[in-house]
Amino acid sequence: MRQERLPHISGRRFITDGGMETTLTFHAGLDLPCFAAFVLLESDEGVRALRDYYRPYLEIAREHDVGLLIDTPTWRANPDWGARLGYGERALLEVNRRGVQFLEELRTEAGDEPTVLIGGCVGPRGDGYRADDLMTETEAERYHGPQIAALAEAGVDLVDALTLTYPSEAVGVARAAGTADIPAVISFTVETDGRLPSGTPLRDAIEEVEANAGTSVAYFMVNCAHPTHFADVLEEGGAWVERIRGIRANASSRSHAELDESEELDEGDPVELARQYLELGKLLPNLTVVGGCCGTDHRHVGAISSAWAERRQAD
Repeated sequence: MRQERLPHISGRRFITDGGMETTLTFHAGLDLPCFAAFVLLESDEGVRALRDYYRPYLEIAREHDVGLLIDTPTWRANPDWGARLGYGERALLEVNRRGVQFLEELRTEAGDEPTVLIGGCVGPRGDGYRADDLMTETEAERYHGPQIAALAEAGVDLVDALTLTYPSEAVGVARAAGTADIPAVISFTVETDGRLPSGTPLRDAIEEVEANAGTSVAYFMVNCAHPTHFADVLEEGGAWVERIRGIRANASSRSHAELDESEELDEGDPVELARQYLELGKLLPNLTVVGGCCGTDHRHVGAISSAWAERRQAD
């Protein structure tokens, strides 16, 4: 039954949350070492902050009668980043499981509406803005496998791999998800020219994953990039575009390099971002999942949801 509710099967519209780490850092004033939100699961105060972060998205989904796909706060909860924060293998797997348990409790509190799906969030081994020290497909599968297995065993509905910067890591993630018998969502980030940080065109990256990852990939997303960075590459259309079902864009139109150097949060304009999402919808025939990334929060997702609802009524 849970599988039948997934966006690529049901066709129902879903929202996600926004830029978790930027919201918690700049709006909640929290110190996230290594930009890692999973450390908040270690304290009652941190868990309260996470609840406060997620709850507005539950209300938006309920208000607009859409589903909600929420990700565990485990984007950085992999071996390399965990080691920097003092987490050994056992502790790291445990905090991944705890992230799922936390969202299960939140879903229970929400009741039957809105429909809430839990994504097990997996991030890149390296930096989400750069493609350094590239792994082979086999290395990536071996590296991400334990985290994905822990998330699957804890009961996530799917695995969300966000801000991936090159294709072979995505293939490894998808293969590990297949081994764990859990659907995978592969989300690439792109630069201002619509190419991945590795230089790979978005189309080539999606087609490479499709050709080498088996059948575990439920759909693809683009995240951590502004709509103006990749809209033009979608215009050619084709089967690869039809496989993109989700967008989690940045609020800012700045490049990754510019954002990395900025000490202030660029929140952009939520209404303008919502308009740009509607334009993307014209290029993406199967777009069913919308949310945000860096600089966005519930205001941006709320504006996107409202614009989406108005467009649906007009149609």
